[in-house]
Amino acid sequence: MRLPTLILALTCLAGAASAEDLTGTLQKVKESRKITLGYQEASVPFSYLDGNQKPVGFAMDICLKIVEAVKKQLGMPDIAVDTLAVTSSNRIPLMVNGTLDLHCSATTNNADRQKQVAFTNTHFLSATRFAAKKAAKINTIDDLKGKAVTAVAGSVNLTQLAKVNTERNLGINVMPAKDQAEAFLLLETDRAQAYALDDVQLAVAIARSKEPQAYMISEEAFSKPEPYGIMLRREDAPFKALADRATAELYASPEIEVLYRKWLQSPTPPNGLNYNVPMSPALRNAFKKPSSSADPDVYVVN
Repeated sequence: MRLPTLILALTCLAGAASAEDLTGTLQKVKESRKITLGYQEASVPFSYLDGNQKPVGFAMDICLKIVEAVKKQLGMPDIAVDTLAVTSSNRIPLMVNGTLDLHCSATTNNADRQKQVAFTNTHFLSATRFAAKKAAKINTIDDLKGKAVTAVAGSVNLTQLAKVNTERNLGINVMPAKDQAEAFLLLETDRAQAYALDDVQLAVAIARSKEPQAYMISEEAFSKPEPYGIMLRREDAPFKALADRATAELYASPEIEVLYRKWLQSPTPPNGLNYNVPMSPALRNAFKKPSSSADPDVYVVN
């Protein structure tokens, strides 16, 4: 066998072996020729539907960078990208059962969730605070005593609200809502006197409301700043390594500043609202030192 022919044969064999060695999500994507991204319809500006009912947002753009890396690694530029709307309550089960390959939204990365799913490098840091109407003169967590407070069912915010309620014996009437839209409606119509949510999402909800000037966000937080991450399946080291590389490369590049300004400091579709959320020093540091840790102390800037 001539040397060029031998090299070609060995190359083909190496490629075949590489394909056979694929496991987990990469194997699933190669066989199905598609990758499924989960999104949440109301997690503005991380994932939501634009005027054409297309899923868009900061986290969606990050997921698409991971998809580009998958296509490159598999040598399959024609992989189809499917999207599926999920909720706070079903996103983890749908990831665990293999329906989703990536979940692209504002999902808090914490130790409990890491027992069920994995996360790639942190793309945002936020803390749970509450919004209330200024006229109600509710300024601190202790002011919530005996009040009705809503949070989204299945969210970390609801867990933290319930924990503080118990620890401080506040007698809060906790009102779980099915999603962010319903939770804000409860606040807007005075069925709840406060709404507990990640601070950035409260800023978005207020900016989108009928009377933005009527609301305030508490200075006091229920938590330390906590990391958001793109969610993927546990015990899938090759896929996580790929996602971590793709996000680390993005966060080290000038493009992350462009994407951040696009979704958090510029007019956004479909209504041109600007949420005016500057990049915090802690988040800027997290982009310089990418981590998928669930420990809030990792992201503290000294």
